[in-house]
Amino acid sequence: MSLNTIRHDYKITKADREKRNGHPALLLWFTGLSGSGKSTLANLVEVALHKLNIATFSLDGDNIRQGINKDLSFAPEDRTENIRRIAEIAKLMVDAGVLTLAAFVSPYIKDRENIKTIVGEANVIEIYVNTSLAECERRDVKGLYKKARSGEIKNMTGISAPYEAPEHPDLELITDHQSIEESVQIIVDFIVKKLK
Repeated sequence: MSLNTIRHDYKITKADREKRNGHPALLLWFTGLSGSGKSTLANLVEVALHKLNIATFSLDGDNIRQGINKDLSFAPEDRTENIRRIAEIAKLMVDAGVLTLAAFVSPYIKDRENIKTIVGEANVIEIYVNTSLAECERRDVKGLYKKARSGEIKNMTGISAPYEAPEHPDLELITDHQSIEESVQIIVDFIVKKLK
């Protein structure tokens, strides 16, 4: 924290914004291997929540890395900084009264715990999109696994870099043999109960 800054507290609070929106503001954090379906699920869950008149916004790994985090690599220390910055953005979104969906590999437990510290544990719902490495490689939507196996990509989570699965996620979806529609409905039902 800079020694020459002072936090300014505004008169309109998170609670005021939540009251106006008619629902609590939360961060839905989707974690899992590349190709597990995090972004697809977050996108479809946002569509469903939008239809329920819930104020939403999505943050996505590839999109963030093309903008605010384009200066970061995939080395462990840069992955940690990537997640820290996203958590700070998500905190602003939650403070704005918005239900925020974040889809990021976020491979390290310590980084996901730090998200809860930054945003506030009560505001974070960790959703583990548990898809086997074999299934992610079979899908290989972006061709990343093929490149990683041939040595073109270094620090590929699940191949040459670790993925530390959540020990106690708020919601776990095992998607190898579950349709996208089923997964979306499970998440939406879970969230709607939380918003009541």
